[in-house]
Amino acid sequence: MTRKYFGTDGIRGKVGEAPITPDFVLKLGWAVGRVLANEGNSRVLIGKDTRISGYMFESALEAGLSAAGVDIHLLGPMPTPAIAYLTRTLHAQAGIVISASHNPYYDNGIKFFSAEGTKLADDIELAIEAELDRDMMCNDSAHLGKAVRVVDAPGRYIEFCKSTIPHRVNLSGLRMVVDCGHGATYHVAPAVFSELGADISTLGTEPDGVNINEGVGSTNIKALRAEVIARGADVGIAFDGDGDRVIMVDRHGHEVDGDELLYIIAMDRQRNGTLEGGVVGTQMTNLGLEHAFAGHDIPFARAKVGDRYVMEKLLREQWYLGGESSGHIICLDRTSTGDGIVSGLQVLSAMVTSGKDLHELRQDMQKYPQHMVNVRLASRFDPGSSEAIQSAVRDAEAELNGSGRVLLRPSGTEPLIRVMVEGRDGHQVRKLAEQLAGVVQDAVSA
Repeated sequence: MTRKYFGTDGIRGKVGEAPITPDFVLKLGWAVGRVLANEGNSRVLIGKDTRISGYMFESALEAGLSAAGVDIHLLGPMPTPAIAYLTRTLHAQAGIVISASHNPYYDNGIKFFSAEGTKLADDIELAIEAELDRDMMCNDSAHLGKAVRVVDAPGRYIEFCKSTIPHRVNLSGLRMVVDCGHGATYHVAPAVFSELGADISTLGTEPDGVNINEGVGSTNIKALRAEVIARGADVGIAFDGDGDRVIMVDRHGHEVDGDELLYIIAMDRQRNGTLEGGVVGTQMTNLGLEHAFAGHDIPFARAKVGDRYVMEKLLREQWYLGGESSGHIICLDRTSTGDGIVSGLQVLSAMVTSGKDLHELRQDMQKYPQHMVNVRLASRFDPGSSEAIQSAVRDAEAELNGSGRVLLRPSGTEPLIRVMVEGRDGHQVRKLAEQLAGVVQDAVSA
């Protein structure tokens, strides 16, 4: 069914513009409370990242949930995966995250976890939307929800993260630069790595409410690269605003993206005999990863872009490892959702146990050149409806002759069609992408 408010990852937008307004979030809290009250245990956790609007929306959610008779446990600034973990371990009915992830500070969003620490089921989201269309009411004063603050939330999560690698593995002697993007990991990630023995220096650990993701973090690794080289560090690690993505930098300052990190984790699992089944990527996963896995007899499958779809594919295949090029990696043998710190620890553990540095571990996977062109739309357009586009795609695929691929994908967040070509020859890839984008543009204009 079509959703009115929920996207693939909760509800997100610009602060002050519908639906990311205090009055809507107040009613959203009430609607969630009404639905969950019918499910049994009425206790909900609320966590947030460091953007300034989090204070406002935390209060609005708290009021709405209380009006519906639901008790609230406030976690304060915590990574998104921490809320998933704590929802499970504190036996809450649901967890709510106030975050816009890698977006600028002026955006915000609300996303939810079930009691199992996974995304809400479709029927629950639809039930919440149905409540949003009703008039808001308030419980009798004797049946309002109460709020408490969970003061030991950071410590609980830090200990959990450390437990996701073997106890015999420590990071002593490893020189690290940790970039928290002025986001939700600022007070937990440095503690995790230093308590495991690493010699760390930090970037992006002084959030002021408006500097989240600004010039730092997993989407802006220039500062991390420079700091790794300047300090002669062994590795750099960067998280996004809410801590569910990770990108790393090797000792030479080279970026190691989500595809490469996924490869390193999978190969480490295969070496120690703990890789069960195969690995899930997305339509955007580099073809080099697929070919590298094929060379090691590791099954590989693609899902639609988005961690929700990666998770669905993992559960369908009964596999445990998947992720995206952006660094959103899911290790279901460790936790229930994508977790930047946990994923980073799996890579660091592979470095320690193999005796190889990050640069060496990534060498066996050769990424293919990719070139993407965005074609802007004035209205909805289906590229599959144009014979001219389909003919151009067939011609491009014929020229690649099995050594590459073509992907046309409507953006899920912007009025764009993304034209991507990938292959062994970078010059050929760029040429074909530009030619195909021109055909798409002509068809859109017509």
